[in-house]
Amino acid sequence: MLRIISALLLVFSSLALVCPPAWSEPAAPLELAENAPDRHIVVRGDTLWDIAAKFLKEPYRWPEIWRLNQEEIKNPHRIYPGQVLLLDRREAVPRLVLGEMVKVEPRIHSSEERQAIPSIPQQVIEPFLARPLVLDAEAPEGTARIVATPEQRVNIGQGDIAYATGVTDGVKLWNIYRPGKPLVDPETEEVLGVETIFLGSARVIRSGEPATLEIVASTREISRGDQLLPAPRPDIISYVPHAPAASLSARVISVYGSVAEGGRNSIVSLSRGKKDGLEVGHVLALYRSGREVNAYSGQSDTVKLPDERYGLLFVFRVFDRVAYALVMNVSRSVLPGDLVKNP
Repeated sequence: MLRIISALLLVFSSLALVCPPAWSEPAAPLELAENAPDRHIVVRGDTLWDIAAKFLKEPYRWPEIWRLNQEEIKNPHRIYPGQVLLLDRREAVPRLVLGEMVKVEPRIHSSEERQAIPSIPQQVIEPFLARPLVLDAEAPEGTARIVATPEQRVNIGQGDIAYATGVTDGVKLWNIYRPGKPLVDPETEEVLGVETIFLGSARVIRSGEPATLEIVASTREISRGDQLLPAPRPDIISYVPHAPAASLSARVISVYGSVAEGGRNSIVSLSRGKKDGLEVGHVLALYRSGREVNAYSGQSDTVKLPDERYGLLFVFRVFDRVAYALVMNVSRSVLPGDLVKNP
């Protein structure tokens, strides 16, 4: 009998390794938001985060109320305007289910015309989805670059012509950038990458070596020597907001735009990336490191105050060693060097 029990325990242990739970067991029960509605009709302009906040006190626990597995978190079913979300309170742990579609617009859209709602405000992050944001500190610079301007002009802008080498045939739209400041880990002082300065975009009007390009948009003056990368089409961020399964800890490297501090809807760079297990959709908590104070007046003994949590971030773009996140909710300003970890 002892052998049988031991064998069964071994089988169950193996199954647990092969079939992990959809999410880690939460430390606290799932709490509904105050006045959580019994249903919500999705409208244009909604985001997954907004809707999650209507139902939950902690919006990042969205996968739990939907009963999603890990694959569904990364590739969820799309939610469209007109769909009805129903809150089922009959079980101990509440859950959301999809109800029937209702008509919310004057005309009916086909499935091809309908646009799924994004995870977070698309208009805030869209400029950062297609732009080259980070260059690997150890990687060589790109080969496509502007080599000449008409009449040897020093600076050009929207509507001007440029000549570039290394432009790949078949790619029509290119982003223009130049290397900017290094992204330095606040803890190790290691250079994790180089943040780029986005200058504008250009389209190829004549192929060749060099190719002829027209500057179709510019945010700064563009010069000879500036580099080019193909411009990808920005995708809707539809990953479900969720906490990392494993423990993660990082620091805020900087607030994008060379500003000293950030707030809600600011973009920040983080000192961890894909190699550290960070992925699009991860929600992380912001903490201000506790300072050291004298335990008693006139004595040298010090006490370190606890780290104070003050907000949440949503990771929307991940590189090998750094990532970019949108500040979602904060009760104070975000500063470079602030601690970021699991919520």
